[in-house]
Amino acid sequence: MSAYTEVVFDLQPFEPWNEVLVAYLAEIDFESFQEEEPLLKAYIQTDLFDENRLKETLNTIKDESFKISYAIENIEQQNWNAVWESQFEPVEVGTELLIKAPFHSVDNFNGLIVEIEPKMSFGTGHHQTTFLMCQEMLKMDFSDKKVLDMGAGTGVLAILAEKLGANYIEAVEIEPWSAENCDFNAKRNNCKHILSLYGDFDVVRENQFDVIVANINKNVLKSQLEFYASKLKAKGILMLSGFFSSDNDELINEANQLGFSLIKTENKENWSMLKFTI
Repeated sequence: MSAYTEVVFDLQPFEPWNEVLVAYLAEIDFESFQEEEPLLKAYIQTDLFDENRLKETLNTIKDESFKISYAIENIEQQNWNAVWESQFEPVEVGTELLIKAPFHSVDNFNGLIVEIEPKMSFGTGHHQTTFLMCQEMLKMDFSDKKVLDMGAGTGVLAILAEKLGANYIEAVEIEPWSAENCDFNAKRNNCKHILSLYGDFDVVRENQFDVIVANINKNVLKSQLEFYASKLKAKGILMLSGFFSSDNDELINEANQLGFSLIKTENKENWSMLKFTI
């Protein structure tokens, strides 16, 4: 049984910074989170914990309106699946999509169903950005499309793309356990066209994608926009989320300089989704 470190963050205000912090911590090997407002408890294997790395991450999200403090404690491993089960409720995106865990029963739902075993990955549909991406994807034609999902997390967007008709999907994750979880969930949903890849943009195998979806934080998106432009076919679609609505102009300007044209903006509780073509 692995030893774990618990870091308890006191957030003032709690929302929306709890969601921001979870996204950033997931990128530095934190595996599970519990919310007890105003506290956010985050868990990481002790041999992976680096407090200097944590401090560097917190410095990147400083804001005058936000105060954060934290305390560290070493603990024994918890039953992570039990933690998820206590927090994970089914997510409905209108009447068209239900995102559920294996332990949820389904009654009288006639839309698409995506079954996710979240384990320790990000992307259960609860976060506003995942919801926004799913909502927009449901309006699109994915028939026989080639799709790239960057920062795939649990694989929910890749799985939805296949259920909507995509016939080739590369799902890329920078965390090995998350890539494994994505592959596990793809098989759970009987997907045949999803290739789960562990690594960064350099592991992407194909070119000329019809659709690229990327639900990652703003800084990563900015650093990869040029790569997306190189991998998207003419008149293809790029969908971005994982950032505040206040970051829209910055991302739109960066994308415009690379030849992208904004098609649509959607917002939910101060978070955004941007849809471009090229």
